[in-house]
Amino acid sequence: MEDEEAEAVLKAVGRQIKMWRESAGMLQAELGAAIGYSEEMVSSVERGRRTPKPDFLDKSDEVLGADGKLSAMKGDVEKARYPKSVRDLAKLEGEAVELGAYAALHIHGLLQTEEYAQALYAMRRPAYTEEEIDRLVSARMARKSVFERVPRAEITFVQEETTLRRPIGGRMVLRQQLEHLLEVSKLRHVVIQVMPTDCDDHAGMMGSIQMLKLRGGKTLGHTEGQLYSRVISDPREAQIMEMRYGMVRAQALAPRESLAFIEKVLEWET
Repeated sequence: MEDEEAEAVLKAVGRQIKMWRESAGMLQAELGAAIGYSEEMVSSVERGRRTPKPDFLDKSDEVLGADGKLSAMKGDVEKARYPKSVRDLAKLEGEAVELGAYAALHIHGLLQTEEYAQALYAMRRPAYTEEEIDRLVSARMARKSVFERVPRAEITFVQEETTLRRPIGGRMVLRQQLEHLLEVSKLRHVVIQVMPTDCDDHAGMMGSIQMLKLRGGKTLGHTEGQLYSRVISDPREAQIMEMRYGMVRAQALAPRESLAFIEKVLEWET
């Protein structure tokens, strides 16, 4: 388990499932057979070692006659599935009134399709298990709620040209990803720009940047490395990152030119 908060949630849910199962006079194997899961899975969930899927909770609720009490835990369990660093970042993104990001190596997480994210996590080394990949992809997709919330946040992205051409997941996945970028760009509160490879003056050479401006004016930065994900709260450091991101946007192609560029790359891929 990655953090104490998530571990506590899963153990509490596991205890509730065990209590309802024992009250119903069922063995773990019997509950598993009734809801379509293995005895080992039921045992692992009850011990807080595995994260139950919504289907597991809904079926357990019905079979055990919990009257909605187990199903009601789906929201807490879903949050516990996500790594703490992702939960923290998603919380900040949900509070931001302005969000900006420059992505240098791959399509930014908030812009990724599920298939693209799946392929990206599948190539990580050391290799993730299928369950870990599913957990991480689900967490990344959940962050995309930032596009839908009201009031709308003003969201800008700058994508390095190479990220539009690298066929992560294969050519079909890349084509779908490029089409998704064009769809997202139609949102009035979202701007996507492209940093062309032939630009000889580039303020983002130190790597990817993410900026979050919260209500009240506080500005935070976020950066990721090989083995860490860190929120930058020091005002001086955040100011430097904000200045760099502003310069990257100024150096990148204008929004309309950027969309034309993405469309052209998509044509080459088809």
